[in-house]
Amino acid sequence: MQWNPLPIPDQQLAEQLQTEIGVPFEISCLLAQRGIQDYEMAKSFFRPALTDLHDPFLMLGMREAVNRIKSSLESGEKIMVFGDYDVDGTTAVALVYSFLIQEHPNCIYYIPDRYQEGYGISTQGIDHAKIEEVGLIIALDCGIKALEKVDYAQSLGIDFIICDHHLPGEIIPNAAAVLDPKQPNCSYPFKDLCGCGIGFKLIQALTQEKGGAIHDIIPFMDLVAMAIAADIVSIIGENRVLTHFGIQQIQDNPRVGIRYFINQFKRKVNVSDLVFVIAPRINGAGRIKHARHAVALLLSKDQEEAISRSRAIELFNSERKEIDQKITAQALDQIKQNKEEDRFSTVVFQPEWHKGVIGIVASRLIETYYRPTVIFTQSGDYYTASVRSVKGVDVYKILVNCQDYIVQFGGHRYAAGLTINPEDYLPFKKAFEEAVEEVIKPDQRIPSLVYDLEISLDKITPKFYRIINQMAPFGPGNMRPVFLTKNCLDGGKTKVVGADQSHLKLEVTDSSGALQSGIGFGMANYISKIKSRDPFDVLYTIEENEFRGEKSLQLKIKDLRG
Repeated sequence: MQWNPLPIPDQQLAEQLQTEIGVPFEISCLLAQRGIQDYEMAKSFFRPALTDLHDPFLMLGMREAVNRIKSSLESGEKIMVFGDYDVDGTTAVALVYSFLIQEHPNCIYYIPDRYQEGYGISTQGIDHAKIEEVGLIIALDCGIKALEKVDYAQSLGIDFIICDHHLPGEIIPNAAAVLDPKQPNCSYPFKDLCGCGIGFKLIQALTQEKGGAIHDIIPFMDLVAMAIAADIVSIIGENRVLTHFGIQQIQDNPRVGIRYFINQFKRKVNVSDLVFVIAPRINGAGRIKHARHAVALLLSKDQEEAISRSRAIELFNSERKEIDQKITAQALDQIKQNKEEDRFSTVVFQPEWHKGVIGIVASRLIETYYRPTVIFTQSGDYYTASVRSVKGVDVYKILVNCQDYIVQFGGHRYAAGLTINPEDYLPFKKAFEEAVEEVIKPDQRIPSLVYDLEISLDKITPKFYRIINQMAPFGPGNMRPVFLTKNCLDGGKTKVVGADQSHLKLEVTDSSGALQSGIGFGMANYISKIKSRDPFDVLYTIEENEFRGEKSLQLKIKDLRG
């Protein structure tokens, strides 16, 4: 594991911020690293404000989208809200549908079946819209490359409004309106909205159009926060504001559908809770059964009904866990049997692997073999795959170089999906390996941890922790600060803990003389190194621990080395 420091901030700027804001020097360094240069920027960072949200009409296509929806509302035309089956798509559908249904009862929603229809706008979905006499489909978190599907809908007399955040192709679909800040000529100031975020900008524009205020739609921000967290988009700019107010909404007035899950938290909700507790459960519905169960849960108004749906989704998630553990073990076994441990990439296939969990399995395999990974399963007459990459390696570009063997593909820099013909599996596997070998650098083959600052243990005080907590919400673009402390020694009370004795409960001291406790999950194997009385270095974040009603600070150890 490599330890890589973030660039050291400009000393003069850090000292200036320390004076202007009145924070410890280490905090001003963290702010400088995050691009904060003066008091006003710091104020905006620490106190996200609704006024920091941009005018939605700055987005290319927004005026056309609003006019087309207004036309539907005035004529009573039936609208279908269509979205992808992941968290971003299902939250976006719940958001736009619940907003429209307040004033327009002639509205339905549709989520494609992951297995029968696949990703994005489907012919089956459009045909269903025709049967339902829908005149307008609002597509969320998909559609930017659906040229033929949009044309097909038009041939049936159905218009599309596309709200997407994925990279467009060379040609933009011929829809009534296309909202995607990444499309050419769109001058919208913030490019990193998720699909649900685009949906939010649409309802913000509709609210403004009828004379409403941003405060009227704060209750919808909880859905946007869930999508931002789950889709791993950067939590800066507008995403920071939306996440801040969305988490506040979840904390203060959670929608009925998620209360069952958040009641387990005995503290304030944070982004990690959305990523590791809420998102897997919303996703689990689409992976194991059908994503419409997740939308129905998010739209629930009745407590009894919501609890029933929550329990069903909890069961889907438990089933998903069992399946992904089984497939992971089989995939690791296949790598060993094929003697592929030392390759530049992982490409594995088994026809019966569950299509809904292969993306999770790809991420699991990277924990063992740190390299770009493709997991294939059989889907009808084709092989379909999920792709995950490692830091610095653009897997989307690699797939472009392999497209001679691909029927279709799409995705992002670090995650993608593709479909191939069965006879192209081995040629694709060879081409993918060669393409990865060509671009991957030696240091990209070793997992790395990034840390912000080197500090001594005496800097860790309740005030220091309180200020760091005010830097939340944390996520890409604003990660929770990671610290390095060198030349630590056992304080005397370090021991292994846990039912299986796999965790490390530390007591450490350093040259400052301060004593700190810490926890290292799955790090019991370090006990002999620590007890040897040789100095060691630790990488950690700082968290609050509560035990028997007593709160104290502790280090959450990320790595340790002698």
